[in-house]
Amino acid sequence: MQEHNKSAGEPAPQGTSDGTQGAQIDALARNMVRLFDQGAKVFTALAERSRTNGQGPYSMASDVSEAAKSLGEVARHWINDPQKLAEAQGELLRNYADLWGRSMRRFLGEEVEPVVEPEPGDNRFKDPDWSDSQFFDFWKQAYLITSRWAEDVTRKTEGVDDKTRKKALFYLNQMLAAFSPSNFPLTNPEVVRTTLATNAENLVQGMAQFAQDLEQSKDLLRVSQTDLSAFKVGRNLAVTPGKVVFQNDLIQLIQYAPTTSEVYERPLIMVPPWINKYYILDLVPEKSFVKWTVDQGFSVFMVSWVNPDAKLAQKTFENYMREGILAAIGAVTKQTGSRTVNALGYCVGGTLLASTLAYMAAKGDDRITSASLLAAQVDFSEAGDLLVFIDDAQLTSLEEMMAEQGYLDGSRMAAVFNMLRPRDLIWPYVVNNYLLGKKPFPFDLLFWNADSTRLPAANHAFYLREFYHLNRLSKGEMELGGERLDLSRVKIPVYELFTKEDHIAPAASVFRGAKSFGGPVRCVMAGSGHIAGVVNPPARKKYQYWAGGTAPTLEAWIAQATETPGSWWPDWSKWLAAYSGEKIPARDPSAGPLKPIEDAPGAYVTSRD
Repeated sequence: MQEHNKSAGEPAPQGTSDGTQGAQIDALARNMVRLFDQGAKVFTALAERSRTNGQGPYSMASDVSEAAKSLGEVARHWINDPQKLAEAQGELLRNYADLWGRSMRRFLGEEVEPVVEPEPGDNRFKDPDWSDSQFFDFWKQAYLITSRWAEDVTRKTEGVDDKTRKKALFYLNQMLAAFSPSNFPLTNPEVVRTTLATNAENLVQGMAQFAQDLEQSKDLLRVSQTDLSAFKVGRNLAVTPGKVVFQNDLIQLIQYAPTTSEVYERPLIMVPPWINKYYILDLVPEKSFVKWTVDQGFSVFMVSWVNPDAKLAQKTFENYMREGILAAIGAVTKQTGSRTVNALGYCVGGTLLASTLAYMAAKGDDRITSASLLAAQVDFSEAGDLLVFIDDAQLTSLEEMMAEQGYLDGSRMAAVFNMLRPRDLIWPYVVNNYLLGKKPFPFDLLFWNADSTRLPAANHAFYLREFYHLNRLSKGEMELGGERLDLSRVKIPVYELFTKEDHIAPAASVFRGAKSFGGPVRCVMAGSGHIAGVVNPPARKKYQYWAGGTAPTLEAWIAQATETPGSWWPDWSKWLAAYSGEKIPARDPSAGPLKPIEDAPGAYVTSRD
């Protein structure tokens, strides 16, 4: 059957003969039967999955419950003030009336200005028919009017505490992102055109891809964001040459092969987050931060965290410090003969590094000469929307769930991160995969994003409660290894990078935390967000960075700082070189006291168990 093999984006043959039209109608009918048949099976499986896995934190049931509580609290305050409620409703109705009136004038041939337009960069409405077609333009404007009104009303709600308001705005954002007309077949012009051109083959293909995603997902549906078959770790990702020279239960330590005849004497240890795998810093060669750093003449070592299972359930945050960073320092100093090292931490790896620095300061351990912290928080009082998920009730529920299996599955944390930006990280892929029936585009960064890891119960519970919920590190109340952690005792130079549009480690949060250290801190703000702002190789000439400000508030600092086009990497390299010692002959990873265990990238990062 030819229609069954037709790609979703290929137009059906056009013609005017009764035979051609009859064939198209027949193809459409058969595709609709296939769609309903497949759809019934998929939604039966989805209902069963929801029934068996629908409880606990980060589930559909828990999200609906939390949304109902916070939005209900907002609604209660408006109902208790009928006059203000009437005024707010009147404003919405006036905007609707204005839209209707302008739509009628446009229908009669008059040129009219829209009541509302999408924000710059809102890619949901980039198709020309969102403006050219009166039908789609009406739905677009009606949606924008409603969503902006709802957000404004929620922000202006009086009598609710700030946390409830933030929760309400978060869940409202989830709802508004889901209800966009771009997400529905009959109100998305591109989907309508594709459905007509392919006799609904796109919807059949989309339902098949939905079924495939559902089958491959665990507790929560994970919408495919990229073509997973296009990449393989060790083949076209994480290919910078090196050797694994040390390992324990938690880490493998990679020493990268030099590409220069001489290297800086003091080695650099990179500490990535353990929520995902280390190769965010070693993507395809042209984007690899590791390769670029090696090319600048630095001796680079990388911590590669294990993907823990239930046997490591009781590995604590202190274990990650001792068996992670401190073990890596011991191995690197032995391998290189250098008594001191430089260290770099990214995201939660940076939080661990900062905690370790405070511990080392308390112990009089001066083996780290400088620290680079990339999008890493130490003060969580302004930690953004992730705080929505952190309160006593949710933490208790999460801890109970982790106690059952010994870890938190990475898919749950991935779902949380996607929910922080649903308009960009969820719904475009729903439209592309399920409504347009297209395969997701190959993208190395999104492959990494899908390659999540499990989180040990003890470590993750400590991290969420002690850092996010109680913010004890910044208050000087946290203890590790019997030592009270005081960041002001960290006197070494710190390079503090934050990114302008970060939704995981907000710029304001990282900037605030930078003031906690007792030594010189170079603050730098990169353009873009948590990933693209960090992984921004100079050759691509994208974005920009700001540096040189000294003002005490972020807004004043940005106004004062100097903006430089392009990547922050050269600025950091120049800074790091000043703390890296003299040049010496390049070090061969195979020639040190620690004998190679295996080639990079190593078994810990390639394991799919």
